[in-house]
Amino acid sequence: MAGAIASRMSFSSLKRKQPKTFTVRIVTMDAEMEFNCEMKWKGKDLFDLVCRTLGLRETWFFGLQYTIKDTVAWLKMDKKVLDHDVSKEEPVTFHFLAKFYPENAEEELVQEITQHLFFLQVKKQILDEKIYCPPEASVLLASYAVQAKYGDYDPSVHKRGFLAQEELLPKRVINLYQMTPEMWEERITAWYAEHRGRARDEAEMEYLKIAQDLEMYGVNYFAIRNKKGTELLLGVDALGLHIYDPENRLTPKISFPWNEIRNISYSDKEFTIKPLDKKIDVFKFNSSKLRVNKLILQLCIGNHDLFMRRRKADSLEVQQMKAQAREEKARKQMERQRLAREKQMREEAERTRDELERRLLQMKEEATMANEALMRSEETADLLAEKAQITEEEAKLLAQKAAEAEQEMQRIKATAIRTEEEKRLMEQKVLEAEVLALKMAEESERRAKEADQLKQDLQEAREAERRAKQKLLEITTKPTYPPMNPIPAPLPPDIPSFNLIGDSLSFDFKDTDMKRLSMEIEKEKVEYMEKSKHLQEQLNELKTEIEALKLKERETALDILHNENSDRGGTSSKHNTIKKLTLQSAKSRVAFFEEL
Repeated sequence: MAGAIASRMSFSSLKRKQPKTFTVRIVTMDAEMEFNCEMKWKGKDLFDLVCRTLGLRETWFFGLQYTIKDTVAWLKMDKKVLDHDVSKEEPVTFHFLAKFYPENAEEELVQEITQHLFFLQVKKQILDEKIYCPPEASVLLASYAVQAKYGDYDPSVHKRGFLAQEELLPKRVINLYQMTPEMWEERITAWYAEHRGRARDEAEMEYLKIAQDLEMYGVNYFAIRNKKGTELLLGVDALGLHIYDPENRLTPKISFPWNEIRNISYSDKEFTIKPLDKKIDVFKFNSSKLRVNKLILQLCIGNHDLFMRRRKADSLEVQQMKAQAREEKARKQMERQRLAREKQMREEAERTRDELERRLLQMKEEATMANEALMRSEETADLLAEKAQITEEEAKLLAQKAAEAEQEMQRIKATAIRTEEEKRLMEQKVLEAEVLALKMAEESERRAKEADQLKQDLQEAREAERRAKQKLLEITTKPTYPPMNPIPAPLPPDIPSFNLIGDSLSFDFKDTDMKRLSMEIEKEKVEYMEKSKHLQEQLNELKTEIEALKLKERETALDILHNENSDRGGTSSKHNTIKKLTLQSAKSRVAFFEEL
């Protein structure tokens, strides 16, 4: 009895020691994961677990998003997960998304996983039309998305229709033009073919570099009212706060960069912004919901911190990540060079093989033709020999007949007719016999000449036969070509070497690697600037080409606004547009906001 009680107590204590858990589902841009979380876990515990699972170190850009009554919210790091206003039905679902965007993706996004997640998120926002993208830029971005997914263009593999099931363009763009899917694919493929040699991460980064200059990239919009009650839109992004007309999300009316803002706070639905210059009055606006104010404040604080952080020296962690990224980039570059060399050698070997096969086929054809020529020569020689024999026999026969005619003439002369009449007749016969003998002699001579000619033709035919046999002998006894043993080109002395030993891979850096890589990066920047002009010309050319197929009546308000900006010469970058808006003093901009 006592033993049973002790065992029950031991079981109860063990049961109490096991922490209670709940299931969480995390949805990323390309995967879903489930975790068992302890009831006491805070947001940071779950967020760190997700980041570790993904191998993500640039955690400051991301967050766990959920929805409360059609309003977006983000999991707070210092608050218990289940204390948030989330559904208690398991699994509890959160979306792992980018919460803050970089000013310059190429400089700030270090890890490949970070770049990939941003690429997927921005691509989805463009396709879902949460970011406005003009048609010609949509085609260019689609070509980089295809390069990232399919690699280098290969006409033998990527045949017509291979993009039929891909979602590459916003529906707004497709509906705006009288163009078939085949016509869109043709234009996307034309640009896709030009991206040869770009790896997946490079193609995704090119996508982000173009997308980050779109007007709505990285901007969170909120409906607000100023003191006069005017309905406006507040835009929060990596550069600062922007005020928009509700009908125009592309071009802000005024902007306040983060370095001009000293403090942000809210009370109930009223938001207060304190400029850095204490001489300038604070300006206020009202939002629709208290929950929205909390979200605005979160985004403002996070973007402001990142804005100031970018303008300071990198932390030790970031420096370490950038160094590792540079090493990884150098390693991948060397690997791509090695693969490119191997591919080139393989293609050269294939071309040599094809050339040898072509030459072998040509030699076989030549041998066949020589055989046929030999057979024809043999047949001709046989015919000429037969004809020469017949001619020779005919000549002998004619000579025999000529001799018989001569004998007949002698006999006739010996038996001359006594009478004159007989003599005359005899003379006539003799004359005829002489004429006949003369003709026979001429015919015999002609036949003899013909026989000589036939003998000469026979000799030539036999000579041709001999040459044909000689040529056939040369073809059949010609030595085969030795197999190609391509010698790999030696690596330049300043390039790190790869040593493959069994299944291991060792990579040795020299002191000059980083310097050389830096020089290559600078060179790439110069080349990019040179290509940008050509790229703009291509975009304008495509725009002109498809303009005739546009259905004007299907243009959206954003299409019209974008076209008006373009007509006014508004082709400057997003950063330049913001700079122009901040040329006026902060005081005048605050006054302008109050009077809107």
